[in-house]
Amino acid sequence: MVAALVAAPLMLRALRGTAREMTMARSQVEQPGRAADDRHIETATFGAGCFWGVEAAFRKVEGVVETAVGYSGGHYDNPTYSDVCTGRTGHAEVVRVRFDPEKVSYEALLEVFWRAHDPTQLNRQGPDVGSQYRSVIFYHSPEQQAAAQASKEAIDESRRHPRPIVTSIEPARTFWRAEEYHQQYLEKRGAASCHGGLL
Repeated sequence: MVAALVAAPLMLRALRGTAREMTMARSQVEQPGRAADDRHIETATFGAGCFWGVEAAFRKVEGVVETAVGYSGGHYDNPTYSDVCTGRTGHAEVVRVRFDPEKVSYEALLEVFWRAHDPTQLNRQGPDVGSQYRSVIFYHSPEQQAAAQASKEAIDESRRHPRPIVTSIEPARTFWRAEEYHQQYLEKRGAASCHGGLL
């Protein structure tokens, strides 16, 4: 019995990388229906290419109380950055935004999302290519779904972009928090964007 208990973690480690990665991923998962700590705080989730720059854009918005980067929309549990970069897990790089709706509306966050990337590029943003960089809005309520759809249609009809919007609008799924070194990545390095001279 003891031998079996010792062998099981070793087998898992061999299958999924280090035990530390597994523990980190499991401890930082959030189910889509889970309420924020403060019941007045709402959650929004956006995928708009490399999550470093997108997170930086949302952190500047008054009324945003917390951001985290991670992975969502895939079919694989406990993904690491390396896993997601293969393009085989189905995840998108996303930013989870917790916000106070009395200070900033979901519609205002949608405008930040549209301006933070090119929503006409399919499965890429600039030099970053792959389905993990897709443009996607993960809605957490029927109200968010309706607002996202209306916003997408308005952006498309405005002809702000010369090509059609390819952003998908999907129900929120499990959010897997990315490794700590990805959190507030640009802020920690004093960089303004993902594709400036630093990166």
